[in-house]
Amino acid sequence: MKKIEVIIRPENLEPLKEALLSAKVDGLTINQVLGCGKQYGWTEHHRGSDILMNTIPKIEIKMITVEERVEEIISIVFKICQSGELGDGKIFISDVSECIRIRTGERGVVAI
Repeated sequence: MKKIEVIIRPENLEPLKEALLSAKVDGLTINQVLGCGKQYGWTEHHRGSDILMNTIPKIEIKMITVEERVEEIISIVFKICQSGELGDGKIFISDVSECIRIRTGERGVVAI
């Protein structure tokens, strides 16, 4: 099993969510987060002072899937979220050693 974490621009949330659910992704966890990457935010002028706004609103989507679906999901993310501009986001993929459904006690892929 693999955990896919995707950090995207907020305006891409709805189209990406619809595409992932249409592709029958088993489930999503979605969080509003703040962060900065290479764009390092922007500067605003307030009451005579320049203020560096170095955190930018982003959306974090997490999902667990079988290894065979990882490339399909990456493709969907690229199709929806890739503009070629700074701030498009990141995809992180990591191994998941176990999944346990609390309600039934099922373990492994069936618990996803």
